[in-house]
Amino acid sequence: MRTLFRHLLDEREWQGYRAFLPRFKQAAAELARLEEDPSLATLEPAPKTFQAWYYGMRQPQVDPRRVLVHMFGLSIEQLWTRVSDGQDSGLALLDGTSHTESRADVGAGHHEMRRMGAMAARRAMEFAMGSERDQVGDETLGFLGDEVKRIAEAYPRVPLAEIWADLAQAQDEAFRLMESGRARPSQTRDLHFMATVLSFLMAKGSHDMGDSRTAMMQARAAGFCARQSEHPGLIALVDGLQSFISYWANRPEDALHYARKGMQESSGLRGTVSVWLPGLEARAAALLGDESTVRAANERAETLRERVVHDDLDALGGLFTYPEAKQSYYTVESAVLLGRGDAEIAAEAEETVRQFSNPEDPGWAFGDLAGSQCNLALVRLFADDLDGAAEAIRPVLDLSPSHRNNGIVVSAERVRDALVGGAMRDAAVARDLSTEISMFQPVRPALLR
Repeated sequence: MRTLFRHLLDEREWQGYRAFLPRFKQAAAELARLEEDPSLATLEPAPKTFQAWYYGMRQPQVDPRRVLVHMFGLSIEQLWTRVSDGQDSGLALLDGTSHTESRADVGAGHHEMRRMGAMAARRAMEFAMGSERDQVGDETLGFLGDEVKRIAEAYPRVPLAEIWADLAQAQDEAFRLMESGRARPSQTRDLHFMATVLSFLMAKGSHDMGDSRTAMMQARAAGFCARQSEHPGLIALVDGLQSFISYWANRPEDALHYARKGMQESSGLRGTVSVWLPGLEARAAALLGDESTVRAANERAETLRERVVHDDLDALGGLFTYPEAKQSYYTVESAVLLGRGDAEIAAEAEETVRQFSNPEDPGWAFGDLAGSQCNLALVRLFADDLDGAAEAIRPVLDLSPSHRNNGIVVSAERVRDALVGGAMRDAAVARDLSTEISMFQPVRPALLR
């Protein structure tokens, strides 16, 4: 079995470095022009790197990956799919095209057309918003609102690098429009709402990169905008965000404080933010070893779930809604932090992983899936099931660096701590797994391209 990438190179007789390199450099130059990113034009893989790609020993890093996707019109996952030696590349990804027509060529054309369409749409948006710089028109608010919705939905589903630039630009645009002084009062309220959402996501991005200080700065900006918008749900949501950042920064007292502050703000709310806050309280209390508070907070979350009526924050989707699967993830995590590994929590941990295993589900998030898998590994370790723990965490350790955000890294480290401190620490599987986890953290979490 070989990768489809190697198969395509063999078909074109590009398997030699000298044959491959000119094609790669041509694709890199094209992509540099399309994305206005001059750094891409100078990309040039070393011969040993090319050989590692060709023989399937490793996948490319972020920038070369983009070039290969542009070059073949296929995703990296497709290019690194294993195909049998006698299998035609068109059949490997069957989609109704002729066997004599290269699937990669068809894909490249479609990929290029979509890229051009996206660029044209963004140019049109910038033109319309630029034309309204002397006033805040309905089109400007509409474009910005669409962008906020798009980014909010995409955030938990894609690597940070894919949306970071768009997110920063949208936040800057929201601030610019508010600073212009030309917005009507009703528009200012809408702009503060959007600025809160964008600042929330910028805070989450900084957190994902392991920068809790910058994350808190963005969270405070989000809090200011939320209060200006006079939106109780947003105000409570930002308190939850500050609890979230503090929790992952190992400041449980702060996390508990912000969660409780948010619950005071959300006492009259029916959206899922009201359920998220006691979930945050439970996790913070679990870090402090306060089992009675954990139990009370989780019971409160269950009660509030029964009276949920989705609101405008839930309509944004992504990180702004708190589905039942995520509630289950928080419940399991609070139990795991207390050292529980009984049959009941094991069953719930397995069910939580199952609930997050469908990427087509609107509530799916790669970070929540990875966190749930780490929790399942811990539950199995507590039950002395070393092989089961290794199986549970394997998909996490196979994540590419672009997906290894701060929360996932911390969750994996918890598994390592349990391995090192457990009775099975001297077992070969435990030693190997511990070593692999110690190498899991990238130079920078949520690696930016």
